[in-house]
Order: sequence, then structure tokens, then C-alpha cells
Amino acid sequence: IERPPGDTAGCTFCHTSSEERCSTCHQRHQLDPKVARRAEQCKTCHWGKDHRDWEAYDIGLHGVVYQVNKWKPEQFDFSKKLSDADYVGPTCQYCHMRGGHHNVQRFGTVYTSMGMSMADRGAPIWNEKRDRWVSVCDDCHSPRFAREQLQALDEAVKDAGLKYRETFKVAEDLLVDGVLDPMPKDLCPDWSGQHLWSLKIGAYHDGEAYGGKTGESGEFRMSNCTDVERLCFESVGYFQTYIYKGMAHGPWNDATYSDGSFGMDRWLVNVKQNASRARRLATLEKKVGITWQPEEFWKTGEWLDELTGPYIVKNHPGKTIFDLCPDPGWLDTHHAPAEEV
Repeated sequence: IERPPGDTAGCTFCHTSSEERCSTCHQRHQLDPKVARRAEQCKTCHWGKDHRDWEAYDIGLHGVVYQVNKWKPEQFDFSKKLSDADYVGPTCQYCHMRGGHHNVQRFGTVYTSMGMSMADRGAPIWNEKRDRWVSVCDDCHSPRFAREQLQALDEAVKDAGLKYRETFKVAEDLLVDGVLDPMPKDLCPDWSGQHLWSLKIGAYHDGEAYGGKTGESGEFRMSNCTDVERLCFESVGYFQTYIYKGMAHGPWNDATYSDGSFGMDRWLVNVKQNASRARRLATLEKKVGITWQPEEFWKTGEWLDELTGPYIVKNHPGKTIFDLCPDPGWLDTHHAPAEEV
């Protein structure tokens, strides 16, 4: 959201222009339910490195069954309503829009602590969600099999979380020790108009060393940040996503080989190597009396005039995006009623 429009066309195509419109799935000049029930209809938006839904489904067991049989009416009769379907394998809609229910969150892993969050998965709110999931899998599988798959997902996510926290700690220690290049004060203002460390998220890092005031939240940067920070972002934003999407949809090889758990291993080692070099260099600079000065490009960022943060600082001094948009709906992660989610 902070980069030039030409850079973010792939983001804005789905987020804003297509989001939550009937024509996104039903197609404006067709409006045929048979089309909206096909798995490819979800592919328009739900694919890519940081939301690997289509890829996870397509190369998994369910996706292969779908691709092989989708043109056979006796196997996939898309003229039937979802609640009446007797498909030979599940489509995205069959599982996530159970019975034609249009609140996809109801049968989605988002906001469930199934994927990226380290939370108590035995808590009542998640148990209810999981029971609902098992009831879907029960159409074709035994409940025990479904629960075993969720347990396997848990274990994979737990391992991924351990790797990510270790990766993040390396970057955090560099910053606290004053070795990270650059420090928050040397950075171009981020999308919020603040000079915050790129990994300062929410209340997790409420210290002056991370930039900003108490309670101010940063956001992962994919540009204008150090290689260490970018690797941290990719480790959780891409590789951990591959892991939990893969385990949830069936392509377990994707969760392992295709930049899943093996990718997290590789990025953890890269971050440690970068940290080792940075510390050795800092020691040498101190011995010879060199005082490092940040390069100017850190302070301006790429395409300075087009970035959101510099625009706010220049045109609205002392303000942040939260002052200018005090109640931005796109930041609300709890917009659906709890009973529906």
C-alpha cells in the first residue's frame, strides 16, 4: 500500500476493485451459478506467494481429482446447488462456502489460529471452529482422519513458529545492540508516516529502540529495509504461509520442499550469516575508529514522492495515517460477527 500504483496493481486488483462484489465470483455479464461453483473462480485473487491458496489446492490430492474430472458432468455436476452436490472431490466452494453460505470466513482458516498464530488451539472458540471443519471432511472421510490432519497441521505450524521466532530474534538483537543497518531513525517514514522499525508490529516491541511511541505499530516492509529484515518478512510471509496452506490443503510436499520448511531453514541460516558479518564489521569499525553514517537512500526510500509515508510527512506534518483515517475499515480484522466466524 505504500508503493507506487504501478507496483501494486496486483494488490489493488483484488483489494478494492474486486473485493466483496457479486460480480467477482459470478461474473458481471454471465451471473451463472454454474461458473461461480468452479474452483478456478477463486484463482483470480487467491493465489501468490503470501496467500498460496490456489497453488496449495491445485497441486494437492483434492485439486488433482478436480482437474482430472472437472469436465465430466457425472463427476462434477455444477448445475446442482452446493448443498446438493455429490462431487467426486471437493472444490474450494464446496468446503469454504458450505451449503452456499457466502461468509467464507465461517469455513476458513483465517482468524482461527490454525495457521500463522501461536495460540491455544484447544481453546473453546477454536474447538467449535474445528468441529465445524471436521463436519465438512466427514462427507468423504472419517472424523478421526480429519482430526489427524488438523493435528499434523498443528505440528507443522508449531515447528515453523519456532524457526520464525529464532529468525526474528536475530534481527531484534541486531537492532537493540545498535548494529542493524539502518536504525529506525535513519529510515524513510513508513506507510503510517512514522519512523518505525519494519518488524515493530503491534504491542510486541514497545521500546524507543524500535522507533515511535508506546502503542504505535509498524508493519512489515518488503522494500527500503535491510536484507535481514526482508528475510524475516519472507520467512513468515511466504514460507510459513506455504507450510500451513500446504498442510491444510493436502500438498504436503509443497509444505516441505517448495520454499516451505526447507525454505525457512535456508532463510534462518542466511539471517544468522548476515548477523555474523554485521557484528564482525562493527567490531572492526570500532577498532579503527570509523563512525558509520547511513547512506542517503535509506532516508528517502525508493520513489520518495510516491510513497505514502513521505507524502503524509510532507503534507500533514505531525500526523499519521491513523490521524487522517481514524477508522479505516480495511484495518478491521473483526468485522464479521463472532457467531459467524
